[in-house]
Amino acid sequence: MSRRALLPMTALLLALPVFLLAACAPGGGTGKVIGGPARAEEPSRVSIPSIGVTSPLIRLGRNGDDTVQVPPPEKGTTAGWYTGSAKPGTPGAAVIIGHDGPRGGKAVFRDLHKVGKGTVINVERGDGKVLRFSVTDTETVDRSAFPTRKVYGHTEEKALRLVTCADEAAPQGRPVESLIVYAELVA
Repeated sequence: MSRRALLPMTALLLALPVFLLAACAPGGGTGKVIGGPARAEEPSRVSIPSIGVTSPLIRLGRNGDDTVQVPPPEKGTTAGWYTGSAKPGTPGAAVIIGHDGPRGGKAVFRDLHKVGKGTVINVERGDGKVLRFSVTDTETVDRSAFPTRKVYGHTEEKALRLVTCADEAAPQGRPVESLIVYAELVA
């Protein structure tokens, strides 16, 4: 691949951690959220039975400053699928983002820290097909060292990544850690 072709990808990978700095801050993710029903091959709902999560998915794109959108604060109980990531069940990492803090009620990923290896995550597609993923690992990282390539980078695996904030009592109300859940398709 030429250097010219790598420049846009490098810029994208460098910009992705920036969204995480704003993701759980008050007013974070203020770009326009892409709505509407999912297409047949796109995810429409996520559930994690062991922690009582069931949520429709909104479609998330990119903000005007090229950062990844997060669900708006008034949608704290709803997760979103980043449309720039893989479609669940296809090679690559499908990325689902949600809040962990209470914004008008219990946030969708409030108990995500309770999942461990083997936890089942179900993703329903627009055509009604349910894909079953199994957690392979979890990781809490400082946002300044967010593993962008590991989360968003290409993989041949049919993978799922869930991303949320990890620390409730951060200075100035801005979380400094992210929780990442890694999972692979099993059925």
